[in-house]
Order: sequence, then structure tokens, then C-alpha cells
Amino acid sequence: MNRPDRRSSGRPRSSRGGSPDSRARTEVAVGGDVAVVNRKGAQRLRRGHPWVFRSDVERRPALPAGVVRVEESNGAPLGWALWSPQSEISLRRIEANPDRTIDEAWWHDTLRTAIARRAPLDAEANAYRLVHGEGDGLPSLVVDKYGDSLVVQLLSAGLDAYTEVIVRCLQELTGCTGILARNDPAARDREGLPREVKLLYGDVPKVVEVLEHGVRYLAAPWDGQKTGAFLDQRENRVLIGRLARGRALDCFAYHGSFALHLARQADHVCAVDVSGPALARVHEHAARNGLTNIEPVEGDAFDVLRAWHREGRQFDTIVVDPPAFAKTRGALDGAMRGYKDINLQAMKLLAPGGVLFTASCSFHLSRGMFFDMLSEAVADSGRRFALRAITGQPLDHPELINVPETGYLKGALLEAMH
Repeated sequence: MNRPDRRSSGRPRSSRGGSPDSRARTEVAVGGDVAVVNRKGAQRLRRGHPWVFRSDVERRPALPAGVVRVEESNGAPLGWALWSPQSEISLRRIEANPDRTIDEAWWHDTLRTAIARRAPLDAEANAYRLVHGEGDGLPSLVVDKYGDSLVVQLLSAGLDAYTEVIVRCLQELTGCTGILARNDPAARDREGLPREVKLLYGDVPKVVEVLEHGVRYLAAPWDGQKTGAFLDQRENRVLIGRLARGRALDCFAYHGSFALHLARQADHVCAVDVSGPALARVHEHAARNGLTNIEPVEGDAFDVLRAWHREGRQFDTIVVDPPAFAKTRGALDGAMRGYKDINLQAMKLLAPGGVLFTASCSFHLSRGMFFDMLSEAVADSGRRFALRAITGQPLDHPELINVPETGYLKGALLEAMH
């Protein structure tokens, strides 16, 4: 990719009279092939966050979606960014060095670095995330590996313009037999992009067997949750699986990924989910692993746990891994009540000495709020709980300290002291 001419990086000239400064205050100017950002946007980039919002772009480049050079209003270079003309997040920086050329070699090197970080996972799993967007310096790009197949999500217009290059690089770097685009998230609406599921290369089967620390289950790349399975809880499933004993309970079991790990150590596992079809997959997964001690239970977890408490049931090992109750900031109050309620019910069912693993995948629920919620649930339970472990995201889902949007998963392992 050729570098834009620096001569185009000056302040915009007004065609309606008045100074450039007064013009910029009333309307974002358009022109040239460089994105000019204000001081606020420049500070954000220098502090390590890759996003620049529309309101901080002083001059929009007169270019289609793709990669553009970024400069501050005083002409200071700020590197290169993905440019999305219709998005509220107008710029996503991918390279801080203004002297680099964003060509196919750049994409190849950057993808290779991200993939190399995952090398330690090969020994224990054949499914994991190869690229975690901003966490790997590749904003809006997700690449998940399922055996010999890859599933990608290109979630910005600037990135989408490089689909062919990215596909070629992934083919060369992984030797995959197929690449599927799960471009169906709502984020693409905000970019002016169509939502679609599309085969980009080779062949990707409807179902792929995942091997994860000795446990086998099926992923559905074409129509399953996320890109086919929940890969981010892999290490947490291993953690609680090794501690499992006695009677175990997996709430919001979905296809039973936690239940399968629990069942290798526990005497009996109840897998609770509101979806009958999801529980049918639990049956299939149990048989695939030669496990006969998993009991699928169809019902709303809140109602089921309350009923079992009234019956006096107890469990030695419990997992609470609900869906994201707070998908927006406005849903936080209701989400906090929901998280507290389900954790309180689980605490009431936990036998003395038992362990509870609980998690939240809601980005808008911070770690502080998560532990405040658990503290309130413990207080209402009237029991004492020890904190055995605090968990976050695994190696393949890196969370950057100065980019909070890269982190969303938080968990806690608690032990009932009496």
C-alpha cells in the first residue's frame, strides 16, 4: 500500500468563508487521504487505545473504507488505522509506526505473531481463538480454529476491505482446509455492512469434533453460538473439573461443556438448561465420552434451583455460567439482580465444604461490580465462603490493561466453609 502524500495533511480550507478553526468547530471537513484527529483523539491513541470516535476526527479522509494514515491536527504522525466512514468508531489504529507500509506482508507478519502466541494450546486442544481483535493488535478481527477449519468475523468496514488478503494469509499460515465467515453479529449493522454467513475458502463442515483436555464435544461453525462453541471457558472447565466430586450441578448447561468435565470426577451431574434441543446435545456428548452419570434437566435454572432448595437437595460442586444478562449498560440494574439471585440460590444448595465456580461474560458488569454482587449474595445466604481463585480470560483471549473493551469474562471459585 502506498503512503499518502504528506502535503494533504494540512488543515482543511473553507469554501464558505471563515477561518479553518471556525469551520472545524461547526462541521467535520472532508478531503485528502489522511485522517486528521483532534487532541483528544491523539491522546487516546498515545495512551494505547486504538479507537478514535467520529467526534474526534477533525478531517475525514475522502476515501472508501480501508486503511488510512492518521495525523494530529498539528501534523504529528500517529500511524495507520482502519477507516470506517459510517461507524461511530471511525478509526481503529493497527500500526503506530508511520513509516510502515500496510501491505500483504504486514498482514502476514501480524497474523503470524498472533497465531504463534497460541502454540502452547496445541498440546491440549484442537479448538481455540487465533486472533482476539484489539487484544492482538488487529481491531475488529476474530479468528477461531476448529480442527482444520477456521471461522472468522470481520466486524468493521475498514477490515472488511481486506478480506481477501486476510484469507490468503490465514491459508498460508495455518494450512487450514476451509475458512467460514460468521459475519452475522449486529456490530456489522453499525458499519453499513451486510450480516451474512459465507464460505470464503475450501470446505467447512456443519459439525466439528472438538478435543479439549481429553473431553470431546461437537461445535457447529455454521449456526452454533458465537463462532460455533464457547471457547473462552476452556481453562475454567478444566479448573472446576479437577475439583469436582460427589453430586455436581451445571446451571445454564447449554451443550454440557462444563458438565462433561465435571462428570469425569463427580459421582453424578445434573445439567440444567431451558432448551430441550440443547440438552439433546448433552445426551450426545455424554455418549461420545462414554459418560453415564450426566442427567439433563430441562427447566429455567432460577425456578429449578428454588424448587430443589425447598426439597432440601444439596450439591458438592456447582457451576453457574449464565449468558450475558447485561448486553447494554442500561440493562445493568436488572442484570445485577439476576446474577445475585442465581448465585444466592446456588449458595443455598452448596453442601458444606463444597465448591462453586461462578462467572459472568457481561462486559458492562465490571470485576468490581461482579465481586460486589457476590458479596451481597454471600451476606444474604447467611453462610461463610472462602475465595479460592479469581479467573479471567485464557491465553487465546488476551485482555489488554489499557483497552478495557478486550476484557469481558470474569470468574470466581468459592468454597462453602460451613
